[in-house]
Amino acid sequence: MKFEKFTKLTILLIGATIFFIGCFNDGKNRENTDKNTPLPIIPKLDRKTGEPIEHTIRPFAFMNQDSQMVTNATFKDKIYVADFFFIHCPTICPKVKSNMKYMYNELIDNDDVLFLSHSVDTKYDTVPALKEYAKKLEIKTEKWHLVTGEMRDIERIAEDYNSSAKEDPSAPGGIDHSGYLLLVDKKGHLRSMARGTEREEAERMLKDIDKLLKEYE
Repeated sequence: MKFEKFTKLTILLIGATIFFIGCFNDGKNRENTDKNTPLPIIPKLDRKTGEPIEHTIRPFAFMNQDSQMVTNATFKDKIYVADFFFIHCPTICPKVKSNMKYMYNELIDNDDVLFLSHSVDTKYDTVPALKEYAKKLEIKTEKWHLVTGEMRDIERIAEDYNSSAKEDPSAPGGIDHSGYLLLVDKKGHLRSMARGTEREEAERMLKDIDKLLKEYE
C-alpha cells in the first residue's frame, strides 16, 4: 500500500536524521566542545538509501502572509530558522510554534536572523488564513514569513531539510509532517536541527545561532 511505503520511508529518514543529530548536534556533548569550533554542515539524506549527500537548500518561491513572494533571495546575507506546520494541526504544531515564538522573541532585535514557516496544508492555509494566524502570533512579516505554495514543492523542499511533509488521510489532521526546527546558514546549508516540541531544544538552537553568527564576524 502507498501509505505503508511512505511510513517506512518516513521511519528511515527519521532514524537517519536522529543519527546525524546525534553525531553533529548532541546537546550533552556540546558543553565539552571547543566554543570556537564551527557548527558542522548537515548533509541531505537520500530518501531511498539514507546515505548523506552534500547539498544546499534548493531554489524556492512561496507566497507569505502579506501576499509577498518569498525566495532564497529573501534570506540573502541572513541565517534563518525554518519549520513545517499547519494552522489546525491537532498534535505537535502548537508546541513547535510556541518554541518558534520563544526564539523569535529572543531574536526580535537581531536583523541577521529570520524565520520561515512552511504550511503543509495547501487547501485551508490560504494567504488570508496565514495573515490571521500571523496576527494571533503577533509577529512581523519582515522577521517571520509564513508561506504556502504547491504541495509538490513543499514536499520537495522538505527533503532538503531532512524533514517530511505529505498528505496522509490516516494522520492526525490529514497531513504527516515532522516537527524539527531547522537552522540554515547564509549559503543555504543546513547547520543544526532541534526537536521543536521541546523548549530545551529551542534553547540549544539559540546557542547554535550565536555560534553560527560568530562565523560571520
